[in-house]
Amino acid sequence: MSVDTATVKKVASLARIAISDSDAERLVPELNNILGWIEQLGEVDTSSVEPMTAVIPNTLRLREDVVTEGGQRDAILANAPQGDHGFFTVPKVVE
Repeated sequence: MSVDTATVKKVASLARIAISDSDAERLVPELNNILGWIEQLGEVDTSSVEPMTAVIPNTLRLREDVVTEGGQRDAILANAPQGDHGFFTVPKVVE
C-alpha cells in the first residue's frame, strides 16, 4: 500500500488536524516507511509461537470465594441518607 499527499490530507481531516501542503508532502515518505515496517511484520513466521499475555510466566493467585460477613443490611443502610425496602434510595437522574 502506498500513501500519497491526498491520503495524508484525508487522514488529517478525519483526525481533525489542520495540516499544510508542505507538511502533507513531508509526511508521505514517513507514512510509507511505517507501512513498509508493518508489511515486514506480516511476513514473519509466527506459527510456532504460542500466544501469550506477558513476557514472563504469570499465574493468578486466587482466594476462596466465601461469604465472610453477611446479614448486615440494616447496619449498612443505617449510614445511607435514604433507604427503602432494604435498598439504597437515590434521586432519579434519567427521565
